Amino acid sequence: MNGNQMLGQRGEDAAAAYLKRLGWNVLDRNWRCSEGELDIVAYDGRFHVACEVKTRRSKAFGDPLEAITERKAARLRKLALRWAASNRVPGAHIRVDVLALVCHGEGFALEHLRGVC
Repeated sequence: MNGNQMLGQRGEDAAAAYLKRLGWNVLDRNWRCSEGELDIVAYDGRFHVACEVKTRRSKAFGDPLEAITERKAARLRKLALRWAASNRVPGAHIRVDVLALVCHGEGFALEHLRGVC
């Protein structure tokens, strides 16, 4: 595992811990199908939520949220619907959130955008 992969794994671990502190149930991590991968799928008590996690060492090359283009958002929505279908969850009961993490000392500064698509 290279440095970027280790940073990404640390970011996903921090994001999952954050969601658990919110009281959410983390259902899947790194769920894959032939069309791609969802970083985290959780249940917030009302909706199933597909979470895209973007982790950066700093904002020197831009905010991690800038990586979520219209094309990426559409792909995430499609993957979320694929997860929902494979788990017999009505598509209307799933949304897509983005968790953006930037290294801050030993931890992360985290921004959570809900319902991005």
